[in-house]
Amino acid sequence: MSNQKYVKLNNGVEMPMAGIGTFLLSPDEAEASVTSALQSGYRLIDTANAYVNEKAVGRAIKKSGIAREDIFLETKLWPSFYEQADAVDKTLERLDTDYIDLLLIHQPSGNYVAGYQLMEKAYKEGKVKAIGLSNFTKEQIEEILGICEVKPAILQTEVHPYSQEKELKEFLAKEDIVIQAWYPLGHGDKTLIEEEVFSKLAGKYAKSNAQIILRWHMQDGNVVIPGSKNPDHIRANFDLFDFELNDAEMAEIAGLNKNKRYYTSTPEMLKSYAEMVPPVDEQK
Repeated sequence: MSNQKYVKLNNGVEMPMAGIGTFLLSPDEAEASVTSALQSGYRLIDTANAYVNEKAVGRAIKKSGIAREDIFLETKLWPSFYEQADAVDKTLERLDTDYIDLLLIHQPSGNYVAGYQLMEKAYKEGKVKAIGLSNFTKEQIEEILGICEVKPAILQTEVHPYSQEKELKEFLAKEDIVIQAWYPLGHGDKTLIEEEVFSKLAGKYAKSNAQIILRWHMQDGNVVIPGSKNPDHIRANFDLFDFELNDAEMAEIAGLNKNKRYYTSTPEMLKSYAEMVPPVDEQK
């Protein structure tokens, strides 16, 4: 069994540092991937209203035979639901669970303050164990910190060796907010994955380049949720706990940072997010 690493959130909740993401997976793919991940030892599952696969994720958790309290389930509220009083209850219903371990505001779009207050209410009612933000900038996080009653525990954002977000992480560390990386492998960019330093370390530790990158993330304090529908990749993405990079190796990887992002949001995109209603009722 793996020796999973955990991070303690600012409200005392413990969160696994490696999990599986279900972005872009159809319901059938999501159910198969989560089933495979749970069998491989994963305990952190990430989904979202907008992925339209929450029901499938809920089914996989139920069928796994693993106790609900041993699984850390994370999902995200979509902007078009921020002002709907029953948005959290409907999310719980789709996931077929009594509580969510971590609920995030998916995008700083639409009336996200109302969305955040909706999550705070659910937190106080015990429906959610921790709340956080996704894709927020430092300024937007400061806005939430200025008005919130329950502090965000997590910021999920794009982080990888080409975009290490060092300044943002310094700010988050001061505020006791953990960073969670999506696109942890840089959107599958071969140039990034095949960087010489990763190939060299892969040889040294008998790991793949992707495993070296995921290990770097964890040691750098980033929670990772790589997505995959290939059971071999799912297993490999979790085989990260039997080696450790040394300080010199961590520093060498830090040197790869070039503030290169693969996703940049624009005011137009944010406006369209607020108007887009995911077909959640049609979930299989």
